[in-house]
Amino acid sequence: MNWRSIRFDWNRARAFLVAAEEGSFSAAGRALALSQPTVGRQVAALEQELDVLLFDRVGHRLELTSTGLDLVEHVRAMGEAASQVSLAAAGQSLSLAGVVVISASQLDSVFTLPPIIAALRIDYPGIEIEVVSTNQQSDLSRREADIALRSFRPKQPDLVARKVRQSAAHLYATPEYLASIGNPSTPDELSRGEFLGFDRDDTMIRGLNAMGLSLTQANFPVITGDQLLQWELAKRGVAICIMGERIGDAEPTVQRALPDFPPFPVPLWLTTHREVKTSRRIRVVYDRLFEALSAL
Repeated sequence: MNWRSIRFDWNRARAFLVAAEEGSFSAAGRALALSQPTVGRQVAALEQELDVLLFDRVGHRLELTSTGLDLVEHVRAMGEAASQVSLAAAGQSLSLAGVVVISASQLDSVFTLPPIIAALRIDYPGIEIEVVSTNQQSDLSRREADIALRSFRPKQPDLVARKVRQSAAHLYATPEYLASIGNPSTPDELSRGEFLGFDRDDTMIRGLNAMGLSLTQANFPVITGDQLLQWELAKRGVAICIMGERIGDAEPTVQRALPDFPPFPVPLWLTTHREVKTSRRIRVVYDRLFEALSAL
């Protein structure tokens, strides 16, 4: 390899790649934990090093130039190679000291993980746990997390997963709210109620209607993608909410809105990267999570 022919700094190339993927310097700064001006300076320095123009500004967003489009795929391959170096290094580690990042939904982060993490910290005080509480899918291949709790089986060939269990969710509301709509006993009667939705997409409506309800967008006056906020709204009698039965049945302020209504299947998969799984500390956390989650 002709090392003298490489005329750029990898950190600057990384800033360019993240800015291209995120669409702005500010978003890239958040992803890299850098300030917006720092990312802008790194990209400008890379343009100067390579003597090219990589971006055009379109409003508040960045658009790749034709040269930028040519280069971004090469830099992306470099980023993936750098990620593989990190994965390989983590996989070779035999130490039980270090950080393990777990990605889980808001509900699992709040209602499921705390006792598991508490017990794990007692048994393995050298392992530090970072929880990414999000309803979005964390990219394990890019090391956004080491382990993820997911409701679906991953399709990526570089990931491995074990199905922990199959549970169910139901419709819940306060007794007072159900009384306000006539204490419904049939799907048609329940269709008079109002529901908490995650977004304006009609996927949830179509799914509920396929199970016997007759709902429209008018049945969803409150929308939020925050699962914890939805649950608080349901407990305050705002509307009907879908919730896992382990959480819903344990909450004394609510009840199943229609006990005979078919449950919603909720699978739980424990996912990790096949190379990362060879790390002892990640293996310990992965196995402990599987054991504890299976017992719930």
